[in-house]
Amino acid sequence: MADRITPPDTMRTVRFREYGEPADVLRLEIASVPAPSPGRIRIAVHACGLAPADWALCRGLFAGDLPRGIGCDVAGTVEAVGEGVTDVAIGDPVFGTADYAGQPSAGAADHAIMDHWYTVPEGLDLIQAAALPMALSTAYWHLTRLGLSAGSTLLVNGAGTTIGYAAVQIALHRGLHVIATAGETYAPQLKNLGATVTAYGDGLPDRVAALSDTPIDIVFDTAPPNGALPDLIRIADDDPQRILTCSDLATAPDLGARDTFHEDRTTFTDADRFSHFPEFAHLAAKGKFTVPVAGTFPLDQWRTALDISQSGHARGKLLLLPGSQR
Repeated sequence: MADRITPPDTMRTVRFREYGEPADVLRLEIASVPAPSPGRIRIAVHACGLAPADWALCRGLFAGDLPRGIGCDVAGTVEAVGEGVTDVAIGDPVFGTADYAGQPSAGAADHAIMDHWYTVPEGLDLIQAAALPMALSTAYWHLTRLGLSAGSTLLVNGAGTTIGYAAVQIALHRGLHVIATAGETYAPQLKNLGATVTAYGDGLPDRVAALSDTPIDIVFDTAPPNGALPDLIRIADDDPQRILTCSDLATAPDLGARDTFHEDRTTFTDADRFSHFPEFAHLAAKGKFTVPVAGTFPLDQWRTALDISQSGHARGKLLLLPGSQR
């Protein structure tokens, strides 16, 4: 079998050539279609998920060579494989992560190079598949740091975020008891999943105490920073080391709480981060795991998606659909 499908010479891609505010530095450009290096594949992108991390990249997070693209989460059809790749073939539907660090473009493009990929199981829509990677890997990474012990009780603060929603499902699937804070948008769905749900805001420690007969063992904070960390520490019996936040990175160190950037990443490999993808993709194909999708947009409407994301009211994953315009 041939190792590639011949694409056009050029493609559309959303990327930036200098660091700054995303709305100022991002452009929809025409670029050469990349070829996969050894250990990489190229896909025709069907769907690409956007996340706050993309806007942080634009502002200089993990600075590297420019230009650089946005969109880490992707799903599409394999059209070329690099040397040494044997687990997929041309035409296979895959999902995973775009190689944003090693390429001048990423997932928000007609074609993308992938560095981690998994076959999309039968029954899983490519849009739903593209919504999985970042929320799933981020939630799993943080929960593993806290400890996924069956029978323990976890509080997820911000369960209406994509990461929080994924964390609730992962924890329930691993046998934990879950209390979740969420707004009205996703509270009913979280209850249906099996979580005990309460509202955000003042009085949270008392509400949580009234909901649980047992102490809260661990707390995962995914909510946008809103001053809740002191209350979360109270809920954790005044032990800030039982709290891990992926969102309130500025406040956590001063309060003694754990945060994403100060965790020891050397003890958690890529294999640990991604090895569970097939398991949860198959659960998603059976309707037993999901990341909520708030909206989909053609690639040339990326600014609309950006505005919604930065408003703080996306209420789910936002995805670009380059494939809808080919």
